[in-house]
Amino acid sequence: MHSTEITDKLDVRKILPILVIIFVDLLGLSIIIPLLPLYAARYGADALMVGILSASYPLMQFVGAPILGRLSDRFGRRPVLIASQVGTLSGFILLAYANSLFLLFISRIIDGLSGANIATAQAVVSDVTNEKTRTQGLGLIGAAFGLGFIMGPIIAFTTLALTGGNYQMVAFAAAFFSFCSILLTYFMLPETLDKEKATAHRARRAFTWDGLREALSRPQVGLLLVLMFAQQLAFGGYEQFFSLFTLNRLGMGATDTSGLFVLAGLFIVVIQGGFVGRWSKKYGDRWLVMVGLSALAVGLVLTALTPQSPVPWYDRAAITAEVAGGHGQEINVPLPEETNRSWLGIGWMLLASIPAALGGGVLHPAINSLISKNAESSEIGGTLGMSASMYSLGNAIAPLFYGSLFQWFGAPVPFLAGGLLLGLLWILATRRVK
Repeated sequence: MHSTEITDKLDVRKILPILVIIFVDLLGLSIIIPLLPLYAARYGADALMVGILSASYPLMQFVGAPILGRLSDRFGRRPVLIASQVGTLSGFILLAYANSLFLLFISRIIDGLSGANIATAQAVVSDVTNEKTRTQGLGLIGAAFGLGFIMGPIIAFTTLALTGGNYQMVAFAAAFFSFCSILLTYFMLPETLDKEKATAHRARRAFTWDGLREALSRPQVGLLLVLMFAQQLAFGGYEQFFSLFTLNRLGMGATDTSGLFVLAGLFIVVIQGGFVGRWSKKYGDRWLVMVGLSALAVGLVLTALTPQSPVPWYDRAAITAEVAGGHGQEINVPLPEETNRSWLGIGWMLLASIPAALGGGVLHPAINSLISKNAESSEIGGTLGMSASMYSLGNAIAPLFYGSLFQWFGAPVPFLAGGLLLGLLWILATRRVK
C-alpha cells in the first residue's frame, strides 16, 4: 500500500529540470513576439507579409516537431532537445543580424524547424511519470510554458526601455536565454528514454489525418476540437497582430506595446492561476467554455472598435524613425495623424483587453478539460494530442487570416471577424456542448 501511495504522488524533483529548461527556453521565444511585426515593417512588410512571416514559424514547427519527436525516440530526449535548442539559438542570432525581410524569414524558418522543445519536454515528463501522475506533470509543463510567455514581454519591455528602442538588442536578449537553456539541458537534464518503451512512445505521439477525422466525427469531442481551433484562430491572431494594430490605431512603438503585453499577460496568469480551478469546481467546465467564448468575442469586437486616436505622447516622426531603424525603408503600415492625440484610444484598448485576456486565459484549459472528460479513458492522451494539433493549426492559420483582412479591409476588420466567429460558435456551443 505504501508503494502505491508513492507511485500515485508526482515526484516534482524528477521533472523540475525540464520545468526550468522550458521556462528559460520560452523566455527567448516570447521576448520577440511583440517585436516581430514591427521588425518586419522595418523592411517594408505590409500586413499580409507580416502574417506570412508569423505563420512561417508554426508551419515549420508543424513539419519539424514530428520528425524530431521520432528522432528523440531513436536517439534519446537529451541530444534531440539540445539540437533543437541550438537551432533556436541560431535563429535568434540571425534575427539580430538580419538586414532584410528575406533573412527574417530564414531566421523564423530555422527556429520553427528546430522547435520540438515542447513536444520533447512532454516526452520527458511521460518518461518519468505514470498514468496517475502524468496529467499533473503535463500541467506543470503548461504552467512553466505560460510563465515564460508572461516574463518574455517584461524582458522585452525592459530591454527596449534601456536601449532606446533597439530591436537588435531584444533579439540578442532572446539569444542569451536560448543559450542558457542549452547549458541547463546539458548540465541538469539526464536522459529519460527507456529504450524498451520507445515503440510505445512513437505510437502514442503519432499524428494521422484518419485519426483526426475519426476524432472530429464524435459529436462532443469533434465540436470541442473545432472550438479549440477557432479560439486559437481568433486569439492567436489577436496576439500576433496586436503590435501592428496599436501602431496603426494608437501610434505606439515597440516599448509601449510590450508594456500592454505585460499587463495582459499578468491578467492571464491571475486568471489561470487563481480562478480557473475554482470556477471549474464551482460552475463546471461547460460554464467556463461559455464564459470564455463570450468574453473573447466581446474583447475582440471592442478591440476592433478602438478609435484611431494616438496616445498623448505620440510623435509621428519619432515612431517612423524607430520602426525604420535608420534604414530609410518605407513603412507599409499606415500611421495615425498627430492632430487627434488623446487618452481615449489607449483607455479604450485597455478596457477591451480585459475580456479578451479573460477569454484567452480561460478557453484553452477549459476546452481541454472537457475533451478529457468526453474521451474514452484509453484514448485521453491521443485525443489531447489531436487537440494540440488543432491548436497548432489555428496558430499557423491565424496570422494569414488576420494579415489578409488587415491588408485588404483595414486594421479593425480581422478583430471584428474573429469576434463574430466566436459569437456564432457561442450560440452553437450553448445548444450542443453538454
